[in-house]
Amino acid sequence: MKHQHKYDANGKQLCCTLEEKINHKTDKQTGCCTTHNEPENHSDDDGHDHDHSTEGKSTFQLFLPAIISFALLLIAIGFDNYFPQSWFTGWVRIAWYGVAYVPVGFPVIKEAFESIRNGEIFSEFLLMVIATIGAFAIGEYPEGVAVMLFYAVGEVFQTLAVQRAKSNIKLLLDQRPDTATVIKDGNTIDKKASEITIGEIIQLKPGEKLALDGKLLSDNASLNTSALTGESKPDTKQKGETVLAGMINLNTVVQVEVTTAYSDSKLSKILEMVQDATAKKAPTELFIRKFAKIYTPIVVFLAIAICVLPMLFVDNYVFREWLYRALVFLVISCPCALVISIPLGYFGGIGSASKNGILFKGSTFLDIMASIQVVVMDKTGTLTKGVFKVQKVVAVDIPEADLVKYTSALETKSTHPVGTAIIEYAKGAEKSVVVTDVEEIAGHGLKGRVDGNEILAGNVKLMKKFNISYDAEIDNTPFTIIVIAINQKYAGYFLIADEIKEDAKQAIQSLHKINVKTVMLSGDKQAVVDAVAKELNIDQAYGDLLPENKVEKVEELKSQNLKIAFVGDGVNDAPVVALADAGIAMGGLGSDATIETADIVIQNDQPYKIFTAINIGKKTKQIVYQNIGLAFAVKAIVLVLGAGGLATMWEAVFADVGVALLAILNAVRIQRMKF
Repeated sequence: MKHQHKYDANGKQLCCTLEEKINHKTDKQTGCCTTHNEPENHSDDDGHDHDHSTEGKSTFQLFLPAIISFALLLIAIGFDNYFPQSWFTGWVRIAWYGVAYVPVGFPVIKEAFESIRNGEIFSEFLLMVIATIGAFAIGEYPEGVAVMLFYAVGEVFQTLAVQRAKSNIKLLLDQRPDTATVIKDGNTIDKKASEITIGEIIQLKPGEKLALDGKLLSDNASLNTSALTGESKPDTKQKGETVLAGMINLNTVVQVEVTTAYSDSKLSKILEMVQDATAKKAPTELFIRKFAKIYTPIVVFLAIAICVLPMLFVDNYVFREWLYRALVFLVISCPCALVISIPLGYFGGIGSASKNGILFKGSTFLDIMASIQVVVMDKTGTLTKGVFKVQKVVAVDIPEADLVKYTSALETKSTHPVGTAIIEYAKGAEKSVVVTDVEEIAGHGLKGRVDGNEILAGNVKLMKKFNISYDAEIDNTPFTIIVIAINQKYAGYFLIADEIKEDAKQAIQSLHKINVKTVMLSGDKQAVVDAVAKELNIDQAYGDLLPENKVEKVEELKSQNLKIAFVGDGVNDAPVVALADAGIAMGGLGSDATIETADIVIQNDQPYKIFTAINIGKKTKQIVYQNIGLAFAVKAIVLVLGAGGLATMWEAVFADVGVALLAILNAVRIQRMKF
């Protein structure tokens, strides 16, 4: 069957773009085209090199044709200028330069014919073929070979640069193992990961990668999570905690119960997002692609005009001289620097973000993040950890250790998250005491006997119910307070709050430094929200909000023509994530709905990565605009010089291949930057 293309609802072709061809040339990892029973044949669209013959070749093999051509060219120039040979004239000389031309020229001629056959007449390949064959026609053999040689070298550098730009993304694509060791009837068997079902038990040896999401059955495990989070620091998981596909076991053999199908794992979804990312183009990329399609035929006709029109106005018209000028003009006009360096810059941005644990679902979101003016954040799970922790213990007329021991013992009879926080804080102290006569008083707290003492643990309403006086300052505290009475006497309290993430304050400070306004929206009571906002120095904070109220707040900000990013993690955040200019999901703990809706996913749940994402967007856009400016400026200058006869083929080579290489080197800089 024939090669199949994909089209959108309006009939616009979605695949075989420049980036698709580069991808297939480098590693065949990203492609939207499908074929049946035959190899893929990428042959349409805007015509950049899509020759699959480079796949699997070493750097030396890629450069070999250019090395052969360069050696033959140097020898020929030596015979022409420094070591004259009587035999090196006429057809021998022409043939020698012809042989030097073939290794680098034949692939380009082949591409030019393929482009013409598929309706893409004015491609850069045709420009190079016309210019170099024209140089041969007027006897400028060294220059004809040199132009094609440098062009071929530029092509190889482009391929190597794209391979490097995509290497961080490819690391993700290699993270998911194809097989896993399954425990069945006491025996271990190797099984394809795609065939493993929910509920089966996987055995994971030290150094092995987990193939599917699951629940840890062993007591604990130390795991390398860098494939998912970008963090090299090991993460210790306890029995019952969730472990994700792509994590690497670092110490002892552990067992994991599979909870998610292979195709639905968190890593599978991440890989899908990465593979789809290059399909969503930034406006700059789309403009340059359209520009190249219009620009190339225009310069071809201008070159013809430069060659032909002067015969009407110039007295001493010499065809050879004006043809040379036209050929120089053609070489200069080749749009390589633009059509390669710009997508390469965005590839680099997406790859650099991926290395930092941030997934951009398309280059367009790099541009959007570069212009963000307001970051709106959810509180729970975004700026805070989403788990209750004991922040403070105050004991009155009793040792703190005894207060913790008695209270935690009583809370073992409760299922409330607040009780769980106190038990975790006690670290087993409650196991040495006897608890009896426990009674839960709805909306108030617990009553029971611990080692014969009557214990009351609950909110202030519980104290009032039993007419027990307590510290009046407790009423002014915005956070959750568990007040304790022992034998009808006030004994102290536990202050419990959702713990703020370690890097949250640094994240807000960094955003303020780049003049980005911060807003926090939360369903928690206003007093709690205000306390967190004050601690983190957030500009505006709104509490007591339902999901629809969050949408209203974001719409209100959008009505002020502000570029907004919203960061959230819960299912109820999905509508707001979709509404914002850039929706950011916390991917570690975030709900699948929010991750699916988001434009950007922060895989390790760190708020500071919001600033990192903006910074990467700004740097990427800066590099792309530098490349556009460089290419246009140099080409414009040399085009004018070429048309006036002041520039030779050598200047033309610099304006084309030289600028392209400079732009490529500039584009790959982003991969070396530390964010």
